[in-house]
Amino acid sequence: MANVRARLSPGLTTETVDTVEGLTHLLPQWWALWDRCPSATPFQSPAWLLPWWRAFQPGELLVVAVRQHGRLVGLGPFYIENGLLGRRVLPLGLGVSDYLDVLIDPQASDEAAAALVDHITAQADRWDSWELEEIAPHAAAWALPCCTDLFETVDPQSACPVLALPCAAERLPAMIPKRSLRKAWNRVQRRAGIDVVEATFANVQDLINALIDLHRQRWTARYEPGVLGTQEVQRFHVEAAPRLLAAEMLRLYGLRIQGRFVGVYYGFAHRGRAYGYLSGFDPGSASERPGTVLLARAIHEAALAGCREFHFLRGQEPYKYAWGATDRWNQRRSLRRADRTDVAKLRSARQAPTELSGFSSTVGHGHG
Repeated sequence: MANVRARLSPGLTTETVDTVEGLTHLLPQWWALWDRCPSATPFQSPAWLLPWWRAFQPGELLVVAVRQHGRLVGLGPFYIENGLLGRRVLPLGLGVSDYLDVLIDPQASDEAAAALVDHITAQADRWDSWELEEIAPHAAAWALPCCTDLFETVDPQSACPVLALPCAAERLPAMIPKRSLRKAWNRVQRRAGIDVVEATFANVQDLINALIDLHRQRWTARYEPGVLGTQEVQRFHVEAAPRLLAAEMLRLYGLRIQGRFVGVYYGFAHRGRAYGYLSGFDPGSASERPGTVLLARAIHEAALAGCREFHFLRGQEPYKYAWGATDRWNQRRSLRRADRTDVAKLRSARQAPTELSGFSSTVGHGHG
């Protein structure tokens, strides 16, 4: 770890965590900060990001820890990739995470956000661009200021449909796409020996392995690998699932018919929000719609637990809108050191300001 004293506040310091051992040592403070951050999702938790780094390690670890009088008040989970697109600072969790973000303590938000940016920009000789990917509308990453020597672009990235859940769980049936669910449920009911299994520490690995197998079967039938097609991705989920279960965020259900899994639902719930991450089902049982049955179970359980939103996550598949979900867009903030062309654009924009329309914008601003 390399210690760097931030310039904004006498009690504020930053350091780089660049080893797995350093991340592991940080776990208690990381969990405590994550719990204090209202915008945090399961995708920023140690249960998700530590297994991700263990499984993939795609570059040089660059996690920025910001402390105020010794207390962790900010965490920037990044790494540096040196590839075809140059040297890029990228977020941990990239690829498998639907929401990417930093953690900023709301009681020290301005100072911690500025210190995190200072720490990254102080090492600008190590990177060409800093990519803040898949930022949700209320993400903490929007509070990160842009230095005057950085040029920033903001663009739409992914649609993430969200379903608003009723305050009273008994009102949920009115929202269900009745015809498709009724048909699916009736088909399942006609089969003997049906049960739905929920994840426990005793069966969580069995359920994850069943998910991997069912997902493979489904995508092999389409002559495609699917998102669980590599050993690295499988190893990541095998390690992450029990950690998420221990943190009481995992929502993992399996539908069995006569003792055989025909469908598995994999999702999360945290702080009034549920997340439908992935599912797999037996292609031979497609007519019984095990995926639909399990999704209805997950949405119903989320409403009973007091969740007010069900996030279908990235992708605009029609079934999400059949439930009544509406799009929320993730965006990408891309920052790089300003060259002469960028400086000219900024000067021109200041001299002749124009009203921006749509999602895409080019922004340059600084902080004092």
